[in-house]
Amino acid sequence: MRLSAPISAIKEQYQIVVIGSGYGGSIAASRLARAGQEVCLLERGRELWPGDYPDGELALAKETQLHTPLGHIGEKTALNEYHVNDEMTVLVGCGLGGTSLINGNVALRTDPRIFEHPDWPQAFRDDVPTRLARGYDLAEQMLGTTTYPDSFPVLPKFEALQKTAVSLNANYYPAPVNVTFHDGLNVVGVPQKACKLCGDCMTGCNYHAKNTTLMNYLPDAKNHGAHIFTEVEVHHLERGAGQWLVHCRLLGDSDEAQAQPERIIQAELVILAAGTIGSTKILFRSRQAGLPVSAMLGQHFSGNGDVGALAYNNDQPINAVGTGAKADEKPPVGPLINGVIDTRPQVEKWEEGLVIQEGTFPSAAALPLAKGLKVMAAAAGQDTDKGLLDFLKEKLREWVSLLLGPYRGAVQHSLIWLVMTHDDSRGQLVLQDDRLRIEWPDIGEQPFARRVNEFLRRGTAVLGGTFVSNPLWSLLAARPMVTAHPLGGCPMGEAASGGVVNHKGQVFSGEAGTAVHDGLYVWDGSTIPHSIGVNVLLTISAMTERAVSLLAEERGWRIDYRLRP
Repeated sequence: MRLSAPISAIKEQYQIVVIGSGYGGSIAASRLARAGQEVCLLERGRELWPGDYPDGELALAKETQLHTPLGHIGEKTALNEYHVNDEMTVLVGCGLGGTSLINGNVALRTDPRIFEHPDWPQAFRDDVPTRLARGYDLAEQMLGTTTYPDSFPVLPKFEALQKTAVSLNANYYPAPVNVTFHDGLNVVGVPQKACKLCGDCMTGCNYHAKNTTLMNYLPDAKNHGAHIFTEVEVHHLERGAGQWLVHCRLLGDSDEAQAQPERIIQAELVILAAGTIGSTKILFRSRQAGLPVSAMLGQHFSGNGDVGALAYNNDQPINAVGTGAKADEKPPVGPLINGVIDTRPQVEKWEEGLVIQEGTFPSAAALPLAKGLKVMAAAAGQDTDKGLLDFLKEKLREWVSLLLGPYRGAVQHSLIWLVMTHDDSRGQLVLQDDRLRIEWPDIGEQPFARRVNEFLRRGTAVLGGTFVSNPLWSLLAARPMVTAHPLGGCPMGEAASGGVVNHKGQVFSGEAGTAVHDGLYVWDGSTIPHSIGVNVLLTISAMTERAVSLLAEERGWRIDYRLRP
């Protein structure tokens, strides 16, 4: 079932144009189409379905693109999109479904105390127990949020996380994930298969089990009349005579794209949902083309306090290497993330809360792991246990991995730590030579990074492993950070002096005051004004559900929320 239409079917004018197909864009398209409105959704990436995602090193390399200070490397529609900067690198997904195609599926709610921060507009804060809570409920229902079934095999990597939490007296629980664990039709009638427990969520689920927006909100939008087009890159927006002009370029190899790559689509309403990087970049270009926006554009960028680290060569098996196409032949790995250590209820200040999850190495990158992890551990690792016998056992496991591969020995005994907490949210996005860059001096030296690493070092000691902080730090002199949860750039504010959009996502039309551009909205992670300290997908979804309900209410539209029984 293809959701996108051929580019030859694209019209010159629509009532509503949605830009982007991640959580914000997919929800916008679904709900507005359910309200009976004419919706056109534009996605820069391709439409990939289970079976199309990379399952080997070469395929993974082909599906990787890099934005670097020196230029772009790779195909512009490659699935895994890295924005490489001196201080911070960002990973996002490129394809119909956005980052939902490659994320960890974890659907955690934000600590309500965070919404008391003055960066959030008062009207938004007032809605937290009502409209936002309703948004969380709606998103969980559509995304099929659940936990790993008790009847499924016990997973060693969850046992390791559990052991760590108990030893450190920390709260832990199974992760709420958007994964299907049984065959059948989902809430919008799309057939899905039970999770194979292969662990390859990060490179794209090839088994119809991961509940990406491609499995729910997007087919729902199409079923209610939305027009979906892929390989369409939006460059900038312009205000015409009572209409928005969406300037875009066709990226595909169709005859239409080759004959007339530059297009302008007119719309009464435009919903920018291209993500923190994409939406901010489009608004920067729009400002260059003459659209007045707030001087806060590009501000309040956050990496959501993301920290990654390794517990290498532990005393117990972890089994955290994805199995991909060989899932039926190897012991179960589980979903990418299956458990959570959550210190938020145990700290007085929400800024000090830690959310720690266990990750999985993708099978497509499995072969280099034996040498790669050994090099990182030798360069920057801290062995947390001593003794000659332990040393000999560790060396033996390393040789086993080198000789027999990553599903044995030291690699099989290694665990990825994935952590979210709070940075100062004072990064800056800037447009240089038409490339969006991140400026954030000394982000790696902020106190949160040291606090996280100390906790993870103690956690690794529980497992008897070698602690390796951010693996890049073992290879580089600087301390760059990596995030898969970029936030900000178009932050919410009470007025243009403090934000780019208001609490509804409406774009301010100047550098001061509360006046907005009629019919221009931003609904994605770029509007979140600071770190939220958890996986961001559910909060972005809830915020979009809230925003679209406000728009529908203002315009007298009725959204039909009924789902199949």
